[in-house]
Amino acid sequence: MTIKPSLDRRIQTLFPVALACLLVLGTSRLVLDSLKSNQSSIFRVHGRQEGGEYKKPVFVLPEDRFEKGCDVFEGKWVWDNVSRPLYTEESCPYLVKQTTCQRNGRPDSFYQDWRWQPHACKLPRFDPLKLLDVLRGKRLMFIGDSVQRGQFESMVCMVQSVIPDGKKSFHRIPPMKIFKAEEYNASIEYYWAPFIVESISDHAINHTVLKRLVNLDSIAKHGKSWEGVDVLVFESYVWWMYKPLINATHGSTDDIQEYNVTTAYKLALETWAKWLESNINSIKQKVFFMSMSPTHLWSWEWMPGSDENCFNESYPVEGPYWGTGSNLQIMKIVDDILRESKINVTFLNITQLSEYRKDGHTTIYGERKGKLLTKEQRSDPKKFADCIHWCLPGVPDAWNEILYAYLLQNHQNFM
Repeated sequence: MTIKPSLDRRIQTLFPVALACLLVLGTSRLVLDSLKSNQSSIFRVHGRQEGGEYKKPVFVLPEDRFEKGCDVFEGKWVWDNVSRPLYTEESCPYLVKQTTCQRNGRPDSFYQDWRWQPHACKLPRFDPLKLLDVLRGKRLMFIGDSVQRGQFESMVCMVQSVIPDGKKSFHRIPPMKIFKAEEYNASIEYYWAPFIVESISDHAINHTVLKRLVNLDSIAKHGKSWEGVDVLVFESYVWWMYKPLINATHGSTDDIQEYNVTTAYKLALETWAKWLESNINSIKQKVFFMSMSPTHLWSWEWMPGSDENCFNESYPVEGPYWGTGSNLQIMKIVDDILRESKINVTFLNITQLSEYRKDGHTTIYGERKGKLLTKEQRSDPKKFADCIHWCLPGVPDAWNEILYAYLLQNHQNFM
């Protein structure tokens, strides 16, 4: 009886299986070694956390996008003290004194608890991790005046809490402020340019307020800082509306003339539009333009017979409302310029939704000329109340929720 040939056949049968197992184990070891390396392409895209624990990719889902054709700017303010505010003054160290109304003594906090709800659809729930994923390897820059600076601070506060200490930074390099999320190689930035084009008010700290001179066809100095930025969000309005006429140049900087504000604004935006056409790559970059932020300087507009301003207002305006501080001629100029532009610019029309929010301004709980109001100034709110700037948390958070929704619309997930 012979057993050896049978044993040989078994060995021959098992040998390929054993060889395949060794190859699989070897390949697995190589893959794991690659994944442990910071050079792994997976982690160059998705990053890694401390302690060797790896991040789970964040994907934008269909429910994160609002329905096509929905006008997110038509809606109402809904009381929501459960999911609002999205952050607090205490949780965000990046707020300036101009916006921290609670810390500055405002007795009520109702203004923090309103959520904007479009009539025809729902805005996606704000998810800071998803926004950071959209911004991975990118720069988001807000450009404009101090109202735009408030929107920048709002956005920083909305995302910064999910980033570990040591993985985020904040730098002030006038005329810019830069917040960085290190693990995402992403930045949220602000650039001071109150007229968008160049002016004698372009120094972020030491700028003139009463004396204004705008170079309507000059934008190159600003533009150098905007080149290559992935997402640009422009805004310019309040600084134009100080008086009906404004000193400006167009052509020779020595030829200073008085311009009607609407004429000057149109010339400035034409200069901006030409810059976009020469410098923006629409495939790689996104451009947004914020409509005017409304003021609430005269209470008789929402309460006939009264003679005050936005001070002591705790609730939004109910029903249709449009204040005289929002210039329809300026709105039409913006609309005309954007329609004629060869570059796709998304217009974020936040004016009407913000018109209702007479309660959201800093009033006497902000700054004036870089300092908090004195006791004597606070005792005269009719003269000193600020009905232009907004408390944070507050109305600008809703602007950023809408901006966030638009950024999600066309985001491509990494596959």
